[in-house]
Amino acid sequence: MSDQAKDERTSEDMEATQASGERAEGGVDGDYEALVRLLKENEELKDRALRVAAEMENLRRRTARDVHDARTYAVANFARDMLSVSDNLRRALDAIPAEAKASGDAGFKALIEGVDLTERAMLSALERHGVKKLAPEGEKFDPNFHQAMFEVPNPQVPAGTVVQVVQPGYSIGERVLRPAMVGVAKGGPKAGAEAKVEPGPVNEQAEKDA
Repeated sequence: MSDQAKDERTSEDMEATQASGERAEGGVDGDYEALVRLLKENEELKDRALRVAAEMENLRRRTARDVHDARTYAVANFARDMLSVSDNLRRALDAIPAEAKASGDAGFKALIEGVDLTERAMLSALERHGVKKLAPEGEKFDPNFHQAMFEVPNPQVPAGTVVQVVQPGYSIGERVLRPAMVGVAKGGPKAGAEAKVEPGPVNEQAEKDA
């Protein structure tokens, strides 16, 4: 083989080796880019899965809260109407003169006991469904559950203390069903922070019944 042929062969081998190296380098770069792309997609999928899991947990909590509220407050409107009936039963009992109660008439006594029993049974049934009576005499005035009707000068108790309950209130769960209509003390020492009497929630039906 001539020297010229040898030089040409050597040149071809070098070019082939360089091309092979370039292909190998290109293959490594391509694999690295693919790996980076897969890792990025994996992080995106993981983040999306975490978001979906968080949304499902929030939905579960909201649903549980809604179900709890529905069970707790489903009877609210019915209970409020029944309170009016209970109020009328109480008014009927309070309207009976003491002389009549002491008369000893068996029929009249049975009637009084029947009305009283009906009132207590109704309130007991409401209590089983989460309705609680608010009779806050001696407690600090709370505008969320009490409605101030008047103030009473009384230096013997802290200002802002409920000293008279005109009409008991009722709550269901954490909500007020009907605010207690109360008289509040003024002129006494302040109870902790300065006590401020606010009108409380407006309840047209309670004012009408009073």
